[in-house]
Amino acid sequence: MGTTLRKHTAAFKAKVVLDLFKEIETIPQLCTKYQIHPTQARRWKEEAITGLTMTFTTKPNRDQVEQEQLVAELYQRIGELNVQLDWLKKKTGLTPGP
Repeated sequence: MGTTLRKHTAAFKAKVVLDLFKEIETIPQLCTKYQIHPTQARRWKEEAITGLTMTFTTKPNRDQVEQEQLVAELYQRIGELNVQLDWLKKKTGLTPGP
């Protein structure tokens, strides 16, 4: 009979990885405790380390602030262009004025 794949939550994975980082118990002991395969535990630990390195190498806050400023400037420009378009339509008689 085949085994069914279990889907683990992110919270469960984080708990396992934190215990792996603490190194209080060996990998086989933790895997028995959490009923997972040692290869899976090592993979989660590697993913966590990669995620941590990415956290410290990227500058998400600065990029996000720049993106928000750009969006605000573009929306302002769109508003100005709409006002100009409405004024031109009124002056040329394309739309009935008040």
